[in-house]
Amino acid sequence: MSDLPHVRPAAPEAPRKGDGALPAGMRPSVDALDVVAFLSELFAFITLTVWGFTAWPFPWNIVAGIGTPLIAIVLWALFVSPRAVFAVHPFVRALVELLVYASATIVWWTSGNAWIGIAYALVAVTVGLVVGRRRLAA
Repeated sequence: MSDLPHVRPAAPEAPRKGDGALPAGMRPSVDALDVVAFLSELFAFITLTVWGFTAWPFPWNIVAGIGTPLIAIVLWALFVSPRAVFAVHPFVRALVELLVYASATIVWWTSGNAWIGIAYALVAVTVGLVVGRRRLAA
């Protein structure tokens, strides 16, 4: 016979709770908080787009209307999104997220709609804190 040990095939282990790992082909469930977080991100990008196209004179409104949300989306994709390109410290992730939210809030304040800016800031920061805490706990 051979000197190799006899090995039986075994079923893969189930992921442990709190491991964060899901079986292949499985995605984490989406709840209402994830939807509100996504809508606040989308609202920030739309706000920056509208501001870029309306706050500048003709040749610069094209640049600002496309460039401002593009920069915000690239920052979000690199550092904040669930499939971020760079795995950074949670503090850096929160700082980039806060930068995008604060820029949209400042746009509302400077356009004369301070109450919309305050309401958006409260919702976005609260959702960001809750989602961030939940992400750290997992």
